Amino acid sequence: MTTPTAPPTTATPATTATTTTAATAATTPRLGRLVDEIRETVGRGLAPDATAYLVGERLAAHLGAPDLLTPEQCEGYPDRYRQHILHAEADGSFSVVALVWMPGQRTAIHDHVSWCVTGVHQGTESERRYRLVPDVPAARLIATEDVVNRQGDVCGFAPPGDIHRVRNACSTVAISLHVYGADVSRLGSSVRRVYDLPADEF
Repeated sequence: MTTPTAPPTTATPATTATTTTAATAATTPRLGRLVDEIRETVGRGLAPDATAYLVGERLAAHLGAPDLLTPEQCEGYPDRYRQHILHAEADGSFSVVALVWMPGQRTAIHDHVSWCVTGVHQGTESERRYRLVPDVPAARLIATEDVVNRQGDVCGFAPPGDIHRVRNACSTVAISLHVYGADVSRLGSSVRRVYDLPADEF
């Protein structure tokens, strides 16, 4: 099934709407092992959904480990969530990113440029998934599922049908690791489009 394309006025290219900044920092030995495991998995050349599933299995084994990230990679911003680029593969086949969220911080409603796997390293994240109803001239987003992801939880997806919004709904800092099938260091973000449409909020 193919997700309909939004009318031109309903979505903003990610390059004009990114809410994160990127910084490449040192790699811990554990993160280095995770990168090696992801590289081996991505190198199999499987379909995007199968790749995401297998990468999720590798990521899950490292979530919550105190030696996965450096202290600097756990730092956030007071006014918006923060992106730390942990690794970008030289051939552009995948990137590993840490997102740090203060309580209440959230993304815009968006979709992605590639398959993605997310895992909660610390805290709790809430996610609302959407389906685009492209009725012209009144396109809108319908909520299809609410998901609460806690430390150790992993989820993955591949476009199309990957429109969602994520927020930190807990009272402490939340940190999640994201693996994307794209070079985020070059793109600046995994976001393909930001949707400015009537939507079911949460």
